[in-house]
Amino acid sequence: MSDRPPPHGAGLHAWPVDGLGEVRRGTVLVDLLDGVDLHDGDVVCVTSKVVAKAEGRQRRQDREEAVTQETVRVVARRGPTRIVENRLGLVMAAAGVDASNTEAGTVVLLPEDPDGSARRLREDLAERHGRNVAVLVTDTAGRAWRTGQTDLAVGVAGMEPLEPMDGEVDAYGNRLVVTAPAVADELAGLAELVTGKLGGRPVSVVRGLAPRVLPAGEHGPGAAVLQRPRSQDMFALGAREAVVAAVRGRDLDCFGAPASAEEVAAALTSCGLDAATDGPAVRVRLGAGTRDQVVALERARLVCLAHGWGPFSDTGPATPALGDAVFFSPGDP
Repeated sequence: MSDRPPPHGAGLHAWPVDGLGEVRRGTVLVDLLDGVDLHDGDVVCVTSKVVAKAEGRQRRQDREEAVTQETVRVVARRGPTRIVENRLGLVMAAAGVDASNTEAGTVVLLPEDPDGSARRLREDLAERHGRNVAVLVTDTAGRAWRTGQTDLAVGVAGMEPLEPMDGEVDAYGNRLVVTAPAVADELAGLAELVTGKLGGRPVSVVRGLAPRVLPAGEHGPGAAVLQRPRSQDMFALGAREAVVAAVRGRDLDCFGAPASAEEVAAALTSCGLDAATDGPAVRVRLGAGTRDQVVALERARLVCLAHGWGPFSDTGPATPALGDAVFFSPGDP
């Protein structure tokens, strides 16, 4: 096995570990690093696939069946493509189930506990090699806003995955508010660049980030902190799925925190409804005609539901009833 260390000097250096054989159930992951000259402060990146194979997560199973079993919630579906939330809380295509680089007729699931896998490998490397390194378990995923895929960290041990910079001031005196580089994901993308998808090199080493590596025995919060809470996710449902959720009155946490009265009133008005703020509530005038009132009430209910509002506030009727107007307030219906 060959190890290609970086040249001397400052900077960030990444290189793949060559000469690794096929990883199977029971493979001891620390053995894969036996020929590598690790330094304190290095970051070892291992693909989730080899971790999963070593942990026995390879299955002889239909891929679509495996995706269904690993799915907790469907975020969006277009034809055969499913973007789902899986058992780990990760949102990705096909629940992270992979049918590439594995024997025909088999699939590989994600590790059951990627953060735990990263911690164990870090501890094993410290015990065998006496080196304090960080470990990332990486996987490939798409992005909601962009075409293509990049690798991200699904397991992290020995470093902080995020670098919160809120409150810091830039060179122009501007105070940063929501800046928090996802350092672990950036490193995962770098690791993928040097290993490639088809080179059969699932392990890489990054050198030059020693200040970010935590002291021995401190693993950090893990990759779980990189997962955006559902209530804060503006893309928690696909466009079609959001309509269905509003009609069904399900998955309400996907719509996030209640919007302001002004925002709700504006949304209702844009849908052709006679709406206005009324103190802390929003009033919708239903107009004349029973049928028109029923249609207007249902449209208003769906729009308000998607904004975290429901009928009826203390300023309006206590029970759903047709009349001159209906009132909505923040909270579940």
